[in-house]
Amino acid sequence: MELEQMSLARQVDLVFREIKEELAYLSSGVVFIQIRNNIVGKFGIRHDPLEARNGELKHARKVLTEDHLEAFRKMGVGSLEHKKHWTHGEISYEFALRNNILQASVQFESNYIQARSYAV
Repeated sequence: MELEQMSLARQVDLVFREIKEELAYLSSGVVFIQIRNNIVGKFGIRHDPLEARNGELKHARKVLTEDHLEAFRKMGVGSLEHKKHWTHGEISYEFALRNNILQASVQFESNYIQARSYAV
């Protein structure tokens, strides 16, 4: 099935499944999804896999569990209910593991393209 034939929710679900292995080694970051004509184009994760404590860089000790990953995926897909009346833009899902609890937020950025100039 081609992306044009899939709902945006199904596409976002596929994005989270595609990046699951990378997410599993992280404790924080931002998942971004760029959308054009309601089709996912570019997506990925912005993160720094190192934590600094007392000036020393260390690998994250706690990472996302299978339960965290599933909850994050469901939140990502469910957040689309708040996307209204735009077809181009970016969705950013910021996440962090604190005291073994996944905290996440979503930010929508809509983009509009003016294809032709209008006389004023």
